[in-house]
Amino acid sequence: MTTGTGPDRRQVLGGMLGLSFAGAAGSAFAQQGGPFNVFTHRVMQTVATGAQGGDITKDWAQKNGVTVQWTTFDTGPLQERLFREASLGETSVDLGFVVNTQVIPRAANLFEPLDEYLKRDPLEDPADIFPGLMEGMKVAGKQLAVPFRHASSGLHYNEEILAEKGFSKPPASIEEMVEIARACTYRRTDGTAVVGLCTPGVTYPNVIDIARAWDGDFITPDFKCVADQPPMLNAIKLLRALFEAGAFPRNFATLSPEDVNVWMQTGRAAMSLQSMGRNRIYNDPQKSKFPGKIKTVAVPASKTLAGKYEAAPAKVEFWGMVIPRNAKRKDLAWSFIKAMSSKEATLKAALNGNGPVRASTYADQGFAATVPYAAEELKVLKVARVPLPAFDEAARAGDLFKEEAEAAVLGMKTPEEAMASLVKRVQPLLPA
Repeated sequence: MTTGTGPDRRQVLGGMLGLSFAGAAGSAFAQQGGPFNVFTHRVMQTVATGAQGGDITKDWAQKNGVTVQWTTFDTGPLQERLFREASLGETSVDLGFVVNTQVIPRAANLFEPLDEYLKRDPLEDPADIFPGLMEGMKVAGKQLAVPFRHASSGLHYNEEILAEKGFSKPPASIEEMVEIARACTYRRTDGTAVVGLCTPGVTYPNVIDIARAWDGDFITPDFKCVADQPPMLNAIKLLRALFEAGAFPRNFATLSPEDVNVWMQTGRAAMSLQSMGRNRIYNDPQKSKFPGKIKTVAVPASKTLAGKYEAAPAKVEFWGMVIPRNAKRKDLAWSFIKAMSSKEATLKAALNGNGPVRASTYADQGFAATVPYAAEELKVLKVARVPLPAFDEAARAGDLFKEEAEAAVLGMKTPEEAMASLVKRVQPLLPA
């Protein structure tokens, strides 16, 4: 879900690594019962301890007389290990990180509800944290996690390619995006065949960005499958029309995010819909033929939504901090969450490459100077929401979406037939 100097703000790194922070007195350390154990993805450790913003845990560790022990995994193994630890009678894990798709009903039985902590010992300026991110960390109305890192979608465009076809600025609406995609499907003078728009397949997270141009959804927050409604139908019809025009890759179904990176870096695609953090990869002077020429803006909304949104409410995915219900030091864990989510820590982590979860970070000139699309990302974050609500059968629903969407784009079914079939197949998987 992630996508320069320092770490890429969205790049998900794997592996395992433990790191301790010195400075704890022996007696205080013993009183706290050993290191403060964090189960997480390595990227969280990287942005929490980077050089540019500094180590955001150092002061907290010294104040509480503990060391911070990071144990890191890839996303899938992290969920497996963290959920397993949280299901035991007791665990030595003090705090874990979960991605929003893991905040499912089962998690409500494994992690401590944070509502009482929020009332008794609130976060610094909680209204400054983007509300969509806080809402995405709730199950049955209970706050299970506090967001720490996000990846939001954007529209990337190659200004040199657009200029060759007479476009001096990015599309202001989704309708203009289609127009530009069609016009920018051509063969350049150097022989490169260009497609107008490229995405890593037609999985629901990718297509939802287009449906959101009409404020659409695949599954609503109250668990209704609305894929057969006009917004999603518009998105599928758009992709089908571009595919027929040759403006969407013939092999779209097999493209990975890394493939899209290469298409943008080499000029095989004029535009892409991906995490905004991909901007740095697309402009990498070591790999890109167009360093500095690939720009990133918010996903444009439809003309029919003029006046309602400044940008389409595209998807945002994010990581949050949880406390296992069987943890032994919950108050200590809450103080860690407070420290990690403070305004100062959020800014420092952003300077280390994190996707900041607070609006105030985007007002900081030092941060804005390092992220050329900061103002556009802020537009998205004000209205963005998760691609679908978390539920136990979400992965199966996603597989069904991919199957039906591919059939529609390839012309094996009409968009109406495919989406009607999808609704029929997905609705039984949803919580009652």
